[in-house]
Amino acid sequence: MEPERQPVLEGERVLLRPSTPEDWDALFAVASDPLVWEVHPAHDRWQESVFRAYFDAGIASGGALTILDKASGQVIGSSRFDNWDRAADEIEIGWTYLARRYWGDGTNREIKRLMLDHIHRFVRTAVFTVGVDNVRSRKAMEKIGGVVRPGTVDRLMAGAMKPHVIYEIRRP
Repeated sequence: MEPERQPVLEGERVLLRPSTPEDWDALFAVASDPLVWEVHPAHDRWQESVFRAYFDAGIASGGALTILDKASGQVIGSSRFDNWDRAADEIEIGWTYLARRYWGDGTNREIKRLMLDHIHRFVRTAVFTVGVDNVRSRKAMEKIGGVVRPGTVDRLMAGAMKPHVIYEIRRP
């Protein structure tokens, strides 16, 4: 069965819903903060032209989700399901970014838990590709139980090939 990649997911703090082209302004308002991308391999994503390509790719992927603060209804970031591999029975979760005021307060953990609970109904393994030097994301992955696969993979980021590690979380 093909995974549902644009569900509506609701937790205590957040609501995730399918991203639409109309989300551009609100998502760019969050993404235009250079500190959001400071340790990310795509450290230039705060720039409008770079973010536009990222945003358009997310919409085209059919798996982009816009994240809202349930209490205020405000858009606070985005995440995505993509790169479904039927043969490996896995899908990638990633491309996540959040407004800084939601860092370290459990919001990301709730988002990932909602996404994992949903996608594990369809696939055995969720994978997360994280820049080798992206300490913030690597710590977050470890907090939610991600296990690093051996080796690295290169991905084009900010105009150069950058090494990434792959974390996995298998269905319980």
